[in-house]
Amino acid sequence: MRPNFVKCTLGFGGALLLSLALAGCGDDDSQNAQQGGGQQQKPPTKAEVINVEAHDVALSKEYPAQVRSNQEVTVMGRVEGVLEARHYREGSMVEKGDKLFTIEQAPYEATVKQNQADVQSAQAEVSRAQRDAERYNRLYKQNSISQQQRDQAQADLSTARAAKAQAQAALDSAQINLSYTEVNAPVSGMISLSEVNVGNLVQPPQELATITPLNPIEVRFSLPANDAFSLRQQRQQGDTEQANVAVLTAPGTESASRDALQLRGKLDFLGSRVDESTSTVQAEAVFQNDDQVFLPGQFVRVALPNVMRYDVYAVPAIAVTEGLKGPQVFVLDDEGKAGARFVSLGEIAGDWQIITDGLKPGDRVVVSAIGSISAGDKIDAQPFSGKVPEPQNNAGENPSQDPDAQGGEGVEGAKRDAQEADDGQNGAN
Repeated sequence: MRPNFVKCTLGFGGALLLSLALAGCGDDDSQNAQQGGGQQQKPPTKAEVINVEAHDVALSKEYPAQVRSNQEVTVMGRVEGVLEARHYREGSMVEKGDKLFTIEQAPYEATVKQNQADVQSAQAEVSRAQRDAERYNRLYKQNSISQQQRDQAQADLSTARAAKAQAQAALDSAQINLSYTEVNAPVSGMISLSEVNVGNLVQPPQELATITPLNPIEVRFSLPANDAFSLRQQRQQGDTEQANVAVLTAPGTESASRDALQLRGKLDFLGSRVDESTSTVQAEAVFQNDDQVFLPGQFVRVALPNVMRYDVYAVPAIAVTEGLKGPQVFVLDDEGKAGARFVSLGEIAGDWQIITDGLKPGDRVVVSAIGSISAGDKIDAQPFSGKVPEPQNNAGENPSQDPDAQGGEGVEGAKRDAQEADDGQNGAN
């Protein structure tokens, strides 16, 4: 009986230990199940979503250019003589018709007087020949002279008239030469330094000075053939006013003083052929330069703020991140889960990125909370607010208010932050 008692006691203790062990295992399994269930029940991430559709996008394109003045003229000396006087201050503004130089006039005045006398002598000869012709004509009618004598009188009259016309032409030429001794401004503008000093002999054709009109000014530049095609397409669709808007900016200006160094004008000329070596088209814009800030020969930048791209797919630039295979966006599937979609990028239009490949109409692209989303996450889709989300600054500083910074480094910084967060989540998983 004793051995049986011991055996029963050990059996009871073993059962007790086994039940305790099973209970401990059950608690661990229950806790793990609860934790696993918590991960599966992660609430959807709220994010704004935009529906992809084709629409027109305006680009702001900028090109290097050089200022010109198509009305610039070189003042030339047209008669020979000593330069007697200069009537302007070098570097000043002159008006059309202002007297600039005086070349010695005495020899030309004498020539004019001589030719005036020749004209008077020729006029006297015409008067004599006229009287003779009239008298001979009366005598011929009376049969007092022959027809040959009458014809000779008529010929003498014609010769006298021709001599007078020749003398008058010489007088006109002398008067023109005399007028050239006073050199006047042919256009309004800023005049250069004098090329000939007072007292020197002027021998035509000789450059005396240069007058450069500064208002308006012309700016010539070259733009890619694709941009020229878009501008012509805009004009054909009746959007000429917007297509011709141009903005001139001096390079190297600070943002605080940028408004003072900008001019708004219009595209005045768009070339009719493409340069085969550069695939560009020549263009010219005209600007009112009332304050004479810009000068011919100056290198500047010309912006065309309304170069259209028609029927393109575009998403907010902040929605594009850099994946392992290149640029990507998060696209929602039918179940509302985010999936990475690799895309090909086109041009940037302000805060918008044109997508040339990878998207189709109807795709739903996530445009906010990019840094906290991973592939496969459930998304609580919110309507797109119409504004591109501001890039987050991890240092707590305010994002730049410069439009160029928002469209460039700010967006790129947000992309980098989103990619780092994505890589961190992938590493944790």
